[in-house]
Amino acid sequence: MACGKDELRNVPLFALLDDDELGLLASLVQLRKFGARQRIYKIGDAPDRAYVMLGGLVRVTTVDEDHQEVLVDEPGHGEFFGFASMIEQVPHRTSAHAIEESTCLEINRTAIETLLCRKPMAGMDMMAALGRQFHAAQELLRRRASRNANEIIEEESTFAQRIADAVARFGGSWTFILTFGATLILYIGANILLLRRAWDPYPFILLNLFLSMLAAIQAPVIMMSQNRQDMKDRLRSELDYAVNRRAESEIQGLSAKLHMLTDKIEDLDDVLRGPRPANAALGAAPLPESSPR
Repeated sequence: MACGKDELRNVPLFALLDDDELGLLASLVQLRKFGARQRIYKIGDAPDRAYVMLGGLVRVTTVDEDHQEVLVDEPGHGEFFGFASMIEQVPHRTSAHAIEESTCLEINRTAIETLLCRKPMAGMDMMAALGRQFHAAQELLRRRASRNANEIIEEESTFAQRIADAVARFGGSWTFILTFGATLILYIGANILLLRRAWDPYPFILLNLFLSMLAAIQAPVIMMSQNRQDMKDRLRSELDYAVNRRAESEIQGLSAKLHMLTDKIEDLDDVLRGPRPANAALGAAPLPESSPR
């Protein structure tokens, strides 16, 4: 469908063009209308055309390593999609589907070259549009990246928190228990054997003071480490929740697609069956067998 100047003038990228340039560009682009659930292009298609969104709703998706469909972009009015592949002349790495009835400008490489020759500053607007798509892809990767709770905690932990973890690990090990027990035996044995020359005779008041001080210091340190462990558990549960929510969304999407596919198969089955013949509907008797000669 031919495109008029008014449609181009309402696109932010072409708003600065004069009437002559708009007329030239209008002769090089096409106005395309897509129905609901219609595919515009798919992954691997030739990059001979790109599109500018005018109205409706279009979703640009790709497939990740787990063969899961990932939403890349939902372009708004005046935004591009399929533009990077056309400029780079590589097969499309995304798929575009019209979710509802949509109107787009179909533009080719020749039209872009003509536009840049007539209006060089339009290239900056196109670069800005590509930059927004690039940043959206980066944000998508950042959100979908697999995060390790232990690594996140270690990166954000302070020096004092690392010391608390080390004290808790040592205080809850057999090395500490055996070393502490051997120290107590040596301390008590030495004070018993030294008799009157003992620096801490029975009932070992100095030892009790040391043990009380150790317990008073060790208890809050261990509690600090337990709080960090609770933080790790909470982060793990949040990551598990995000994974489960994504899995639920994927399952719901698959269920919707299966229902849609079932409806289409049933419609196709009705078309193939067609109207039943009259003799079949009335239960006509079979033809008599021919008698042998």
